[in-house]
Amino acid sequence: MAKYLVIVESPAKVKTIKKFLGKNYEVMASNGHVRDLPKSQLGFSPENDFEPKYITIRGKGEILAKLRKEVKKADKIYLATDPDREGEAISWHLTKALKLDDKDVSRISFNEITKTAVKASLKTPREIDMDLVDAQQARRMLDRMVGYRISPLLWAKVKRGLSAGRVQSVALRIVCDREEEIDAFIPEEYWSLEASLLPEGEKKPITAKLLDKGGEKFEISSEEQMNQVLAELKGKEFKVCDMKKGERTKKAPLPFTTSTLQQEASKALNFPISKTMRIAQQLYEGVDIKGQGTVGIITYLRTDSVRISEEADEAARAFISESYGEEYLSDGEGSKKSNAKIQDAHEAIRPTDINRIPSEIKESLSRDQFRLYQLIWKRFAASRMANAKYETTTVNIAAGDYTFRVSTSKVAFDGFMLAYTEADDEKQEKQVLLKSIDKDTKLTLEEFDPKQHFTQPPAHYTEASLVKTLEELGIGRPSTYSPTITTIIARRYITKENKNLYVTELGEVVNGMMKKAFPSIVDTAFTANMEYLLDRIGDGTVPWKTVIENFYPDLEEAVTEAEKKLEAVKIADEVSDVPCDLCGRMMVIKYGPHGKFLACPGFPECRNTKPYLEKIGVACPKCGKELVIRKTKKGRKYYGCENNPECDFMSWQKPSPEACPECGGLMVEKGSKLLCINEECGYVKINKKQSQE
Repeated sequence: MAKYLVIVESPAKVKTIKKFLGKNYEVMASNGHVRDLPKSQLGFSPENDFEPKYITIRGKGEILAKLRKEVKKADKIYLATDPDREGEAISWHLTKALKLDDKDVSRISFNEITKTAVKASLKTPREIDMDLVDAQQARRMLDRMVGYRISPLLWAKVKRGLSAGRVQSVALRIVCDREEEIDAFIPEEYWSLEASLLPEGEKKPITAKLLDKGGEKFEISSEEQMNQVLAELKGKEFKVCDMKKGERTKKAPLPFTTSTLQQEASKALNFPISKTMRIAQQLYEGVDIKGQGTVGIITYLRTDSVRISEEADEAARAFISESYGEEYLSDGEGSKKSNAKIQDAHEAIRPTDINRIPSEIKESLSRDQFRLYQLIWKRFAASRMANAKYETTTVNIAAGDYTFRVSTSKVAFDGFMLAYTEADDEKQEKQVLLKSIDKDTKLTLEEFDPKQHFTQPPAHYTEASLVKTLEELGIGRPSTYSPTITTIIARRYITKENKNLYVTELGEVVNGMMKKAFPSIVDTAFTANMEYLLDRIGDGTVPWKTVIENFYPDLEEAVTEAEKKLEAVKIADEVSDVPCDLCGRMMVIKYGPHGKFLACPGFPECRNTKPYLEKIGVACPKCGKELVIRKTKKGRKYYGCENNPECDFMSWQKPSPEACPECGGLMVEKGSKLLCINEECGYVKINKKQSQE
């Protein structure tokens, strides 16, 4: 009979840990949370001092019954849930659900699932950290307040099962704000000039870029200006006027946090962040390695710390010294300035054993597991290695009043890059500079290369860049990035096309309502402050109920005010001019998960529905028929011809009924301006309608 019972969260860990502990230990899993607030109600009230009312989660009765049976047999119980706020709360809930108050119970946690780490945790048991539990309770209640009080209002206004969330609504706003910036952006023309110069005695020319005129930087904004510059340069002699050699250092990267792993896996491996987290979870919980058995090969995957244990650091340094040489060792531990927003509860994400080289265990891993493990391994190895060093050369070349510049760099010492190169760095172009160049070198102009450019709008968010922004703003935590983005995609508030995130019509409606009725909820600074307060609860400096008590009245006031306004503006179904094919009634405009559609008002007797093509009162510039609002398969809004597919006209920007006064072409709305779609025309004017609004 087992004397000791170890309870973990995930069934995947059971086999791995049981193997480490032997016959006297029984290892069982809770399968995540066992208690939560009831789904049918808020679960707490100010009248009851905001005391949460927890119930057993549906479907967890059988798991709890099996756990109770083993609890009775055990002399000692170890709660070994994940080493974070959520894991601490699960352990606390287990003590309540299993009635462990009179039992010998200890909390243990480990950052990696290895024999050494698990056995070491048993030697250093502790009590449950109630500060961390309270932080989780506060987070859960705040999320519940926002979700349960605001979601019904969205339902009432937009007429379908929508939802709001404390973090998801802010994430949606961030994406919406970026889309507005892009829509309002008007490209500006600018030119660049390169000169291809052949040094005397050489076969290959060098490329020099125009830097300044008379020592002052200037911009070339039109072809006329460029022609003037070229005229002034005609017949001018090119001379080397200044030459500098220097050294540049590229710092070794920091080991991965949850956020940086998600971003780099997206760039380098093309993984959605949900996939990155799923595979990282597998690597953490345990993989069957040939000749080693089941073992966790990376440390805990939810962290915003870059700290590394002394043991891991020493092991990495020994490996690097032996594999690459002493000169490749870093002269100090990779570090980062402390940030108040960072929870330093455990280590960065790293391999549990640096000597477990990716290529040697490739056969034991799936393709995706191998690729992610290799990325983590290389990044960690690189973080303990020396900085890379570059030799830089800058040559300034004078031609009349103008100065051109050639800048080059070459690797003098590869350092950490021997093990790892970031995805962004792999794309960099290199220009080779000839060693023979000096101030006396004669240069012959081969040709000028003037290029027209247009300023680019801000990039659409990707999952990776949205995670980066959320982290920089202090919104959410490592455990929330993936579910937050997954939720707003699943709700069809945003859609993903070729990595880019776009707002759907539904997302625009919901975001507009949230900004109007609940501005503080979708305010990034407010949400970041809430995260800060949750962290302060976790370290014991702020009482958790104080945060709840301060937040609740303001939310209630906003909800009450919104309820009044929403009732006042409640809109009945809009009747269309389209008769029902089946019963002749005039069809009404309804909202569905994919946007607007036509439905028969005679439901349920008549269930006829049709796509709704909303006309915008503008004729198609190709065929003269009406332009309508359409959607891509993933829900992104665009403007196309009602005669599609016969007519293929489409525009992402809303066409204006006002024709271009210069060329008579179609104009589109860009923020507060109207822009002619004919690039050769390029006419721009203030949109009076928008500016009045």
